[in-house]
Order: sequence, then C-alpha cells, then structure tokens
Amino acid sequence: MRDIRCLCGAIRLRIDGQPVAQFYCHCDDCQAVHGAAYVGIAVVPSRAVEIIQGTPTSWTYKTLLRQRCAACGTLLIARVPDSGLTGVKANLLPPDMFHPAFHIHCQHAVLPVVDDLPHYRSLPAVFGGADDIVEW
Repeated sequence: MRDIRCLCGAIRLRIDGQPVAQFYCHCDDCQAVHGAAYVGIAVVPSRAVEIIQGTPTSWTYKTLLRQRCAACGTLLIARVPDSGLTGVKANLLPPDMFHPAFHIHCQHAVLPVVDDLPHYRSLPAVFGGADDIVEW
C-alpha cells in the first residue's frame, strides 16, 4: 500500500497493490493535458485507488476521465473507460515503484526517445493493439 499526494498536499490517494503495467505514453491527448512530449504512467486496477483526503476536480479532455488538485493543479489520475483501470502519474509515485516496460502511441511522438524499451506505434497486444513497433 502506498500513499501519494498532490504537490501542495491537499489531495491524498492510497494505492493498494502493485501496478499491472508501467509505461511512457506519447499520445496527443497526454501531450495536450500534461504540456509534455510524453508522460510516465503506472496502471493499477481502479478498485485499488482510493481518495483519502480532499476532493479532486474531474474533467474529460477526449476520452479519459482525469482528476487534478483544484488548489495546485497537480494532475493525479486518469480513469480508462470500460476497463476497470486507472493510470497514475509516475512522478507522484515513490522512486522505487516506477519501472516502465515500454512506450505507447509513438506515432504521436514529438521526437524519438532512444532507450532499450519497446516503442509501440499505438498499443501493445495486451491492451488490444497490434504490437506494431516504431524503429527510431
């Protein structure tokens, strides 16, 4: 069990269990919402995420219901529709908890990221994709 919080401490969440997947997302939705080329995500079962302090603000940009702190603006989580999964921003996790295994939605990548991880054009098969790899 791990507790995470927004930058100002107004919102606290508890994550009960381990992530089912960890990766970097390059989709244009994440780029727009986070103002970044890509973002680290740890996916956990939605039932494992509990808000234990405060009330985050919720909104949907394209498809994902997202939550942030109304006071400091920290982006916290995104609920994946019809999946029972929630993405938690990796920068909020303790350093020993984030171990990314791949990159997704690399067709939207701003620039190539060269590392030893697989780079999927869209999604890996485990998430309903075709396992198409981008070669940088």
